[in-house]
Amino acid sequence: MNKIYISALAVLSFLIGSCSGGLAPEPENKVLLLQVDYLTNSFEAGKELAFENPATTFSVQTEYTEPGDFGSIRLIYEELNETIFFGTIHWMGLGERLYPETLLPKDSFDHVLTNDYITPVNGFEDVFNPSGTTYDYTVPWTAIQGLVLVRSYLESNPESQVRVFLYTPSVGVGDPADWDWIFIIKN
Repeated sequence: MNKIYISALAVLSFLIGSCSGGLAPEPENKVLLLQVDYLTNSFEAGKELAFENPATTFSVQTEYTEPGDFGSIRLIYEELNETIFFGTIHWMGLGERLYPETLLPKDSFDHVLTNDYITPVNGFEDVFNPSGTTYDYTVPWTAIQGLVLVRSYLESNPESQVRVFLYTPSVGVGDPADWDWIFIIKN
């Protein structure tokens, strides 16, 4: 009887031990992209991007092609040379966000249960603003500051600056109803 228990215990130990090494650890280097409607300042969608390679700093490089008819905006995580946003811009038309291909809807994001209000300690950095317009980023920020992931990112990287830009896929006689704030937060 003891041999059966010992054999069963040995088999169970083997199975548990062989399974534990098969799971890859989750990447720790992440960037959160959140989309807020320009006109209503309502949170619409977002995506958490994960990167295999670590980086001790976070810089956003902008590649902008001015829309004569068709243009684009690409944001690159400079230290890793990884695209974090790419969208087209059409003069007298409507461009589209091509990367990330999809965003998770707002109901995929949990909210904190408290009523406190937080802002990034080092404020906001506008990573793309060809018109040089001065914006009050705290208005659209209000829509996302209570998200659990936002709080988690700011807690893990308290000295970070939140990156933001206004994505305008329609310009010329563009329709502001097509425009969105894109917030970028590094963990």
